[in-house]
Amino acid sequence: MKKHSMKYKNFFFYCGFLMFISEIWKQFCLTYLVHDGTYNWWYFPFQLCSIPMYVCLVLPWCTSAKIRGILLAFLMDFGLLGGIFTFLDTTGMYYGYFPLTIHSFAWHILLILIGIRAGLSKECDHSWAGWRKCVCLFLACCLTATLFNLLFYPYGRINMFYISPYYPMGQIVFCDIARLLGNGAGILLYITSIITGSGLMHLLWRRLII
Repeated sequence: MKKHSMKYKNFFFYCGFLMFISEIWKQFCLTYLVHDGTYNWWYFPFQLCSIPMYVCLVLPWCTSAKIRGILLAFLMDFGLLGGIFTFLDTTGMYYGYFPLTIHSFAWHILLILIGIRAGLSKECDHSWAGWRKCVCLFLACCLTATLFNLLFYPYGRINMFYISPYYPMGQIVFCDIARLLGNGAGILLYITSIITGSGLMHLLWRRLII
């Protein structure tokens, strides 16, 4: 347990803690410096790129090696994927308050570093069974995001995971698909593409590690 504590608290926990503190600062700035004291639910911290923060905070306290392996694989596949692909369209990373822009770029760079560190971990589950469990975790997050979107919609604009039925799909490529086939189809293909991308990421790691 001591070895496990040293291995994960020294990196993943402190990364998660740093992200958590910076997220509190971000929410404060958005609420009081950008939106004049009104909380904007659009920035509620439950996007795909927010989930690694929670995973990093949970990892050190997880006593099950199997669950740790799945959480590390999630960071390796979905966290790294989110960090990389965000830089393909950076329009959502710019804020009127420049320090928030710096925070956004630093956050996603950290996601990439965390994903690489997770993939190199000996405890990471590089099996296909592990990937399927990561997909289940991702889908559970999508379901939670949908519940947030439905429950908090009356209180303001909210679009967790960008899959709210109340807003047209805004992600590049998928917004065009949504206009042609409908928003539901755009959302479904968006989720499917993330799962496919994570599978390709997992395959790449298997080629590198195994």
